[in-house]
Amino acid sequence: MFQLKVNPVTGKSEWIVIEEDEESSVVVDLATTCYLDMLNDAPRNSAYLHAIHSTLLLFSNNHSPLHVLDIGSGTGLLSMMAARSMSHHHSSKGFVTACESYLPMFKLMNKVLRANHMNTTIRVFNKRSDELQVGHHIPSRAHVLVSEILDSELLGEGLIPTLQHAHDCLLVENYKTVPYKATTYAQLVESTYLWKLHDLFNNEANAADGIHLVPKGKETILRVKPQQLAMHCDAIGEEIRLLSEPFKVFEFDFSKRPDSHGETQVHIKATNDGTVHAVISWWVLQLDYEGLIYYSTAPKWVTPLQNNGLPSSYSCIRYWCDHWKQCVWFSKGKGLLVRKDENVCMNAIHTDISISYEFQSQSQRSEVDGHDLSPQLLSVTLSPERIAIYGDNNWRLSMLKAIDYALKEKDSPLCVVADDSVFLTIMVAHLSKKSRTIALFPGLREKGSKYLEAVADENGYSMDRVQVINSKKQLTLDDTQQKKADLLIAEPFYFGSEGMLPWQSLQFWSRRTMLDSILSEDVCIMPCKGILKGCAMSLPDLWRSRRALENIEGFDHSMVNSTLGACGGLSSSLEIPCLPFFIWQCGETKKLSDTCTILEFDFLKPMTSCHGKATVEFVDTGVCHGFALWIDWVILSTNNIVMSTGPDQRYWKQGIKLLAEPFKVTKNIPGICSAVLEASFDSSSGELSVKYN
Repeated sequence: MFQLKVNPVTGKSEWIVIEEDEESSVVVDLATTCYLDMLNDAPRNSAYLHAIHSTLLLFSNNHSPLHVLDIGSGTGLLSMMAARSMSHHHSSKGFVTACESYLPMFKLMNKVLRANHMNTTIRVFNKRSDELQVGHHIPSRAHVLVSEILDSELLGEGLIPTLQHAHDCLLVENYKTVPYKATTYAQLVESTYLWKLHDLFNNEANAADGIHLVPKGKETILRVKPQQLAMHCDAIGEEIRLLSEPFKVFEFDFSKRPDSHGETQVHIKATNDGTVHAVISWWVLQLDYEGLIYYSTAPKWVTPLQNNGLPSSYSCIRYWCDHWKQCVWFSKGKGLLVRKDENVCMNAIHTDISISYEFQSQSQRSEVDGHDLSPQLLSVTLSPERIAIYGDNNWRLSMLKAIDYALKEKDSPLCVVADDSVFLTIMVAHLSKKSRTIALFPGLREKGSKYLEAVADENGYSMDRVQVINSKKQLTLDDTQQKKADLLIAEPFYFGSEGMLPWQSLQFWSRRTMLDSILSEDVCIMPCKGILKGCAMSLPDLWRSRRALENIEGFDHSMVNSTLGACGGLSSSLEIPCLPFFIWQCGETKKLSDTCTILEFDFLKPMTSCHGKATVEFVDTGVCHGFALWIDWVILSTNNIVMSTGPDQRYWKQGIKLLAEPFKVTKNIPGICSAVLEASFDSSSGELSVKYN
């Protein structure tokens, strides 16, 4: 088997061969998926078990063999549920067909089936469902379809195309499905935090640095992709003001062939005066035909009665989980002003993979400054967190101070921007009219060049002073017209790597090393240092969602734990990988220690392997589940300008190293309640390993 591996610091990809028995080789690959989190979702598992049982009972009088098809089988849990239910309640011999297209998971599923003695009962295909053919792969069409190809938005994993093909080619005429139906709901909300995640134009208007990343008339030249954003909205519940009751948007009946396109107009009564910054949405599954078994992804503030009058037996209490969240759709510009009891008209549209919303009157209101770009103009899409950072006045001011200091006493400086920061590129050109800037833009590339050209006039520079050079080729003095660089700068930010582990931005150190021959003796390097920091955390929700699996509804899953990077009850020799999370979205959290410095990376020198360790003293009482890890970037040591990406900062993900087993700690017992964190950075592979004692 081949697996694509990316070197974290060089950004280069290479294919590596994984032998059949090298289970540990795919740990990190599968650990970063949602499989473990999903399998630890007990309410989900229970709901599917009971729904599959009740659905197959409808076929108890069938004379022909019952055929169940499981699409996107994962570990085979739903297939095993169906096979066991058939063996208990069907006199005629039935059979289960399972298909899983992801090869590592297909191999893992075979291990699970063998361990549960079901490898001869369930026939498994390493194929997409639309590759299956009746009469070739399977002997007949299926009577029942079981599947869990749902994402936080509901449709993003290709649910509709999958159901369409199954309806046309793989299922009998009067088939049944588990789940049976899904309904999407939404609510209008006001939230300054959500507004800052998308409206760069109006946030930038408050900045005093003279930089216009999104000039007037080009408001969406840097923007968030116009789609729903999955987010744990409970985490910002106190910062959300509800402007409506929950309302129903779409209903999808899985027992019928779904349409690829649907539109509906929803009339919503505003319950408060305010500004609609976003639409928060979720879905409710009806898993069984009778309508007795439900599962909801609603935020905690929504009661079952608000979900269109669900039966009293339905409970919206569920574990924190990361595989299904709520979704956020941003309202344009500053938002939509509403008055209490006003009727708000909203259009909702679904395609075969997404759902979108638009307020009918928003584009007509003078309070809204959002404008659509003409099709011919460039649009660069960034993550919501990156948009918020670029709109943050304090962040911009700190960067301005650092750049301004670095440019002092430098006549006609040559600056190399070693990352994808359009902000720093524009700022240098804006502040120094005699400067020349070379931007490497390893991720943005040509799109970054076109963007700089599009906003040049509004920022007071000409493109003869700014050049984008493909960073894939080695930069030489020929590219710099034989002049050595006076400044080498980065935020650092690499387009496309958002959401990865914090130290993957050490790609800056690798690029600084490759550029060593073109740097002047007194070059100013920003950031000049990276500091790996950490603290002990209580993370009960996250740890539970990633704990080792044993028995799931009667099926042994213990053999998947090491491959999925589980914690708890495993051999101490097995490494639990560091994983990237927004800690503030990890459910219940508590900081148990002061912040410690583990390792420093000196960017003034070429990249080298390094090692460091620190003692963590606990300062609060609680249960320690792991350590939060992040990098503080020292932009300029002389001015003590430091950009932290720690747990107190919402716009960056932290690395989390979960413990094999959590332990209780008590504050104020020196030397007894402490831990040692060690980190080793390998410059050849770009890997950072973290161990604790």
